[in-house]
Amino acid sequence: MLRKFISQNTFFCALIILLGFTASCKKANNNPDSNINGESNLLQTPTSDRSLLTRDSIFLYAKQTYFWNVGMPNYDTFNPRQYSSNNAIIAAIKALPSTGGKDKYSFIDDGSVASQLGGVGGDYGFSANFDATDLLRVKYVYPGSPADLKGLKRGYQLVKVNGGGTSRSSSTDIANLNASIFGDNPSISLTFVKPGGGTQDIVINRASYNINPVLFTNTYTIGAKKVGYIVFNSFTTNAAAALDAAFSKFTTDGITELVVDLRYNGGGSVATSELFTNLIAPPAQNGKVMYTTYWTQTMQDNQATILQNQKFYAKGNDGVTRMYSYFDYSYKPTAAAGNQEIFAKRGALNGLTRVYFLVTSGTASASELLINNLKPVVDVKLIGKTTYGKPVGFFSIRIDKNDLYIPQFQTKNQLNQGDYFMGMNVDKDVADDLTKDFGDPSEKMLAQALYYSANNNFSALAKDNVISSTSGVGRQQIDAANEKLDHEFKGMVETRKLRFK
Repeated sequence: MLRKFISQNTFFCALIILLGFTASCKKANNNPDSNINGESNLLQTPTSDRSLLTRDSIFLYAKQTYFWNVGMPNYDTFNPRQYSSNNAIIAAIKALPSTGGKDKYSFIDDGSVASQLGGVGGDYGFSANFDATDLLRVKYVYPGSPADLKGLKRGYQLVKVNGGGTSRSSSTDIANLNASIFGDNPSISLTFVKPGGGTQDIVINRASYNINPVLFTNTYTIGAKKVGYIVFNSFTTNAAAALDAAFSKFTTDGITELVVDLRYNGGGSVATSELFTNLIAPPAQNGKVMYTTYWTQTMQDNQATILQNQKFYAKGNDGVTRMYSYFDYSYKPTAAAGNQEIFAKRGALNGLTRVYFLVTSGTASASELLINNLKPVVDVKLIGKTTYGKPVGFFSIRIDKNDLYIPQFQTKNQLNQGDYFMGMNVDKDVADDLTKDFGDPSEKMLAQALYYSANNNFSALAKDNVISSTSGVGRQQIDAANEKLDHEFKGMVETRKLRFK
């Protein structure tokens, strides 16, 4: 979750990385309990090998800050240098018994995530999934992206990608799709079926562009009601102006119900999630708890001394800019420590009686936080598929040239609810309808929301999980294939409020 102050990628002026610490360790004491958290002074034979030192660092940061660090083995038992890569050691940490099998979130990144969360894309600007009839279709296109400038639209059927096929059942095609759409090639060639028939070939060049996460807005008249609809695709830190503008229009339109489409939104900035929450929440909630952040006990107890190595410049409580570290913050679950968010109404939209969220297994993290925040204070209906399940978050830890993301906290709403590790269940089970553009009233998810608004119950006509009559493929098989093409970031990246000890 990117919170209410400057992203660490912009305010890090100096980073004192643990690598230097591990390199300087000497074999002076073999007692595993002679150091903090049961780590020996040796760690292992001193080395200048950066890859080995990085693996040391990954383990040692996890030992003190990982959400499931209770019961983790000590350094010598775990032996991080036995693993062949950074990803291998992260996989081993995720597989530890202490996690209870809950960690599907930890990863290491080259800095791309921070750029994307800051609202800057560096890819083609589109993604694709298989539809209910087993055809590969564009699922979204970012406005102003290279794909948008080439005329690509949601729902277009892709029949060739970089010369390769688009068969769900072909492992060769799946591998090509992953390498082509989500890899780092400078360009991609596509052949798609035009809406009026026939095919068209285009080449899209990778480029940098500003991400506008608001993909579509509209207001519908349902009987005497006005129902707003917004497609929000990512909780970037640059989304405030677009959200404010959308809600200003909703206010002018006089909406009393709202549909929030988060079907592909894997999360991002908690500051944006809080802002979105306050745009929707009733003013009667002002001053009441929105949610509480519970950090790992080691951090709450002021024992995560390793965070002294994560340095940055910031303005202190006295207004003076100086160097601080993540160890200088309080991780207590209190408002005084900055870990209990309070409702503060934003904008002039009042009187919402119901909010419908359109969700899928790709709806995660800050998206789920938004939903969880609102459940106690407004009538919430979930339409689609069970969400991803990520009530935990992290801040990035800089190690050499990489950013380590391991869960360090969990969030819970004002009713202390927040254990949705298996995802949030929906009120109406509906599959994603890729054949219709965003905002089409006949698109199956949106259609269910509009039907409920008119009738106060869901339609029983939709049969979205039966075997496709044209392909003979079950919905479960298609969903499994789409998981292989799911490269959306799923996370809540916390860069901490300036609440010093």
